[in-house]
Amino acid sequence: MPLHKINQNQITVEHEILSIPMWAMIPFVLMLLTIAIGPLMFSHWWEENKNKLIVSLILGVPTAVWLIIQHHSHELMHTMLFDYIPFIILLGSLFVITGGIHLKGDIQAKPAVNTLFLAIGAVLASFMGTTGAAMLLIRPLIKTNQQRQYKVQTILFFIAIVANCGGLLTPLGDPPLFLLYLKGAPFGWFFHLWKEWLFVNGMLLIIYFLVDTYFYKKENPKAIQFDRSNVEPLKIQGGLNLLFLLGVVLAVAFINPQYIPVMGENPYYGYLRDATLLLMAVLSLATTRKSVRSDNKFTWTPITEVAFLFLGIFVTMVPALLYLATNAKQIGVDTVQEFYYAAGSLSSFLDNAPTAVSFYNLALGLQAAVPYAGELIAGISPSVLTGISIGAVMFGSMTYIGNGPNFMVKAIAEENKINMPSFFGYMIKFSLIVLLPIYILNQLIFLG
Repeated sequence: MPLHKINQNQITVEHEILSIPMWAMIPFVLMLLTIAIGPLMFSHWWEENKNKLIVSLILGVPTAVWLIIQHHSHELMHTMLFDYIPFIILLGSLFVITGGIHLKGDIQAKPAVNTLFLAIGAVLASFMGTTGAAMLLIRPLIKTNQQRQYKVQTILFFIAIVANCGGLLTPLGDPPLFLLYLKGAPFGWFFHLWKEWLFVNGMLLIIYFLVDTYFYKKENPKAIQFDRSNVEPLKIQGGLNLLFLLGVVLAVAFINPQYIPVMGENPYYGYLRDATLLLMAVLSLATTRKSVRSDNKFTWTPITEVAFLFLGIFVTMVPALLYLATNAKQIGVDTVQEFYYAAGSLSSFLDNAPTAVSFYNLALGLQAAVPYAGELIAGISPSVLTGISIGAVMFGSMTYIGNGPNFMVKAIAEENKINMPSFFGYMIKFSLIVLLPIYILNQLIFLG
């Protein structure tokens, strides 16, 4: 029996008796709010990963104890063993492998070249993750544009396309999709979102080309001439990691219940996939020259940060998921459009991975209360899953804190003396006037 069906039966039978109070979601809300305001309100303290772990433990340990006392230890264990651990292993493997690929060179910074950079990033994001694609391309893109005066627009569109919207086509692309994949959505199902992917990324690329062309004409002619005469062809170092990246793609695509039915009967067989991912990461570490990782400024700090933060997120979100599943009918979100905007709105200001799982559980609760007659994907209506997936992934670009790579790209740009907009400046000058209208059009065209 698929895992999502096991969970749903437990929710509809056991948890009608053992109801979850709304106040049990407070630690989850506090966890997400801390992640949102931490970098803004107390940035120096928040830089230390040990402080992130302290926050996770302060909120997570009491929640875990309460769940055990309330006889919800099964849900807690299931979440940690079969959601948190595979989630961290996937992100860690992609982090290690992409950290061993270095793109070196300096080509001409024409609008067409920059647009091609972003278009390639949009494709790569779905197969090496938005974080991997962003970290691979951001430094070469900045180096390519170093002679130009006007380059903030390039970083803003890079965040939208490469660090977010490009990652819609596979579970590897963005953490929300991988978590939905773990809930039972087939690997290939996300490819059917290609129309929305193409429309949004295509619109962004066209607008970016027009904007960058405008600013290119305002550049100092001497700087443009210098840029033309100082060209260094692009070269890839650590190319063997592309093979390991392919190994990750194949492992996620084929080591799952769809192809190995016993994995649906015994969830511990899922660790076959995780062991394969770890093997790819170990091979990457063993075969990549240290100089390549040094050129990428590779450290373990970012993935440690993710592991510490998501430890708290996954523990504290268990009561929230149970509450949403058992009170779905009363919450008032039941149409595809409502799921799209609700998941998108929360993903804009909170982390988009737990947001996607929260609305997935809400959809599970609705399915139990008001059954959908057609074919189900991961236990819910395909159209609702579409709304959750697109909303969580794309709206992650509405603020710097909507998705992990956003702040990383901003920090790297500022390291290179690019004056990026403030938190609210980003929204006022870019996301509200460029991204939001495109996302509304996307809903009107494809989601009814």
